[in-house]
Amino acid sequence: MTDSTQQDRVLIFDTTLRDGEQSPGATMTHDEKLEIARMLDEMGVDIIEAGFPIASEGDFKAVRDIAAQTENAVICGLARANFKDIDRCWEAVKGARLPRIHTFIGTSPLHREIPGLSKDEMAERIHETVTHARNLCDNVQWSPMDATRTEEDYLCRVVEIAIRAGATTINIPDTVGYTAPRESAALIAMLLERVPGADEITFATHCHNDLGMATANALAAVEAGARQVECTINGLGERAGNTALEEVVMALRVRNDILPYRTGIDTTKIMNISRRVAQVSGFPVQYNKAIVGKNAFAHESGIHQDGMLKNAETFEIMRPEDVGLKETSLVLGKHSGRAALRAKLKELGYELGDNQLKDVFVRFKALADRKKEIFEDDLIALMRDMETDAAHDRIQLKHLRVVCGTEGPQTAEITLSIDGAESSVKATGDGPVDAAFNAVKALFPHRARLQLYQVHAVTEGTDAQATVSVRMEEDGKIVTGQSADTDTVVASTRAYVTALNKLLVRREKSAPEAETPPAARKGAS
Repeated sequence: MTDSTQQDRVLIFDTTLRDGEQSPGATMTHDEKLEIARMLDEMGVDIIEAGFPIASEGDFKAVRDIAAQTENAVICGLARANFKDIDRCWEAVKGARLPRIHTFIGTSPLHREIPGLSKDEMAERIHETVTHARNLCDNVQWSPMDATRTEEDYLCRVVEIAIRAGATTINIPDTVGYTAPRESAALIAMLLERVPGADEITFATHCHNDLGMATANALAAVEAGARQVECTINGLGERAGNTALEEVVMALRVRNDILPYRTGIDTTKIMNISRRVAQVSGFPVQYNKAIVGKNAFAHESGIHQDGMLKNAETFEIMRPEDVGLKETSLVLGKHSGRAALRAKLKELGYELGDNQLKDVFVRFKALADRKKEIFEDDLIALMRDMETDAAHDRIQLKHLRVVCGTEGPQTAEITLSIDGAESSVKATGDGPVDAAFNAVKALFPHRARLQLYQVHAVTEGTDAQATVSVRMEEDGKIVTGQSADTDTVVASTRAYVTALNKLLVRREKSAPEAETPPAARKGAS
C-alpha cells in the first residue's frame, strides 16, 4: 500500500458467515446470516465474506441478498480456481455497492497433489483464473491455500503471478494453524521484500488456532506489513477456530503503544454480536474466553476484589464499556415493570418494538414468578429462547409431564404438534431426559444420533434457569439446538426439538448440496 496515510490502518475482513459457518453444526438460516451481516456492517467491518456461492443454492442466495442490503462494507464471495466458481461468485456479489471476488488454490506440496497439477500447470491456472476474476470485478483477492507450508521460492512466484494478473489483495493463509508468530511475520516481510509489485497491493493474514496462536500470528503479520486481518466473531471456525475479531481489535486498541495501528470497528458493539453469533451458531462462548467470555471482567479472589474497589485499573486493562458491557447491574423481579425491562434489554443490545416487548414481558413475568431475582444472563437466555421459539417450526412441543425418582422406570408423557397435527405418547427411559427424548422419537422417528448433551446453570441458586445444548448428527449433517428454562427437562426437550427442526431444514437442502462436489463445501481456510 503506497499511501503513507493508510500505513497504520488495518482492514478487518470478517469470515464468520463463510469460514465460521464451516464449523460442524454451526449452519445458520438465511435470515440469521442477513442479520449477522447487518450487525457486522453496523460495527464497522471493512470486508464481509458472505459465503461460498457455488457450494449450494442457499449459499448463493445468502451472498446475493447480503450484497443487496449492505450499506458500507465490501461484500466478498469465495471461489475456487475455475471459471464456473468465479462466474457464480460474481453473480452473487455484483449487486453490492462494493463487490469483491476471492479466489484460491492450494499451493503447498500436499495440496498440489489433490488436483494433480505440476508447479507450471498450477501457475498457469492461477494466471488464467485471477485474470478472469479481474475482468469481472475491480476488487480481486487471491489466496494460496496452505501458504505457510509452501516453498518460499514457489510462493513468491505464484504471488507475483496473481499480482500481475490483477489481484488487489493477496491473502496468506495459515490453513492448518501450524505457524508460530515469528514465522508469520517473517513470511510477510519476505514477500514484501522479494515479490515485484508487493508494495502496490494489500497483504492479508488468515490464521487458524490449532496451536492457540491465531491472534498472535495475525498481530505479528500486521507488524511485518500485512494490512488486512481475516477473522471471525468469537473465533468461530473449523477445528480449533480462526483468529478472533474481538481479540485483534482490542489488542490493537489496548496496546496501541507497541501496535500503532487502528481499525474502523465500533468496539461497543462487540458484546452484542458475540452473544448473537453464539446463539445462531449453537456454539457457546467459553467462560474464560478473552474479551467476550463470561469471566472476562469477573473478579472473585479477595485481593482482586479489593484492588478493583480501589482502582479498576489494578486488574482490568480495558473497561467493560469499551466492548459493550455495563458496570452497573439492575436486578429485576416480579414487581418490575415494562419500562425497567425495556431499559435493561436495551442495555444488553436488544431494541424491541411495543409488540415484541409485550410478548417478552409475558415470559419475563412467568419467569419472575419462578425466580426471586432475574439477572442479565436470565434475560439473555430468555431472548435466545424467544428467537428459537418459531411459530412456523414443523415440530412444536405442546405438553410435557415426567415422573422420576428412585423407583423406576422414569416416564414422560408428551404432546407434539407435527406439521399442525397434535399427537401424544408415553415413553420410558433411563432418567427423565432420556424418557422425554424417547417420547419425541416415538412421535417423530428419525435416525439422528445424539452427539452432545450439555446443561449449564444460567445463574446461581436452586431456582436458576438451565440452558441446555444438544448436538445431533444424521448422514453427515450436524445440527445444534439450545433452550433455557427453570425446568431442566423442559429445556432439554425444547432443545432436542429445536435441533430436529434444524435437521428438517438441512434435509430439504441436502438434494442440491449432494450435487455439489465435496471440495466446493470447503474453503480457503
